[in-house]
Amino acid sequence: MSPKNKKKLQKIRTNLDKLDNKLLSLIKIRTNLVKEVLKLKEFKKEIVDKRRINFILRKINMKSKKLNIDTQITNRIWKNMIWSYINYERKNFKKK
Repeated sequence: MSPKNKKKLQKIRTNLDKLDNKLLSLIKIRTNLVKEVLKLKEFKKEIVDKRRINFILRKINMKSKKLNIDTQITNRIWKNMIWSYINYERKNFKKK
């Protein structure tokens, strides 16, 4: 790689790092919201709501298409995020 391209690469990576930090802040906010949702659930079987999951994935798919983002990427990201939070809820569910 040429020195010029190395410099460009470093700048892009710096921007990616900044974006990652913003994403982490958003994940923290989302986690706090999930904690609030979990407090409202009375039964462990309420944790997985397939109808809601399908609704979210369809919505993300449509928005991705409108924004010209590869839908395979966003679908995988959201599925992983949803199932990560489901696992989090299962782990932290407290019977009332």
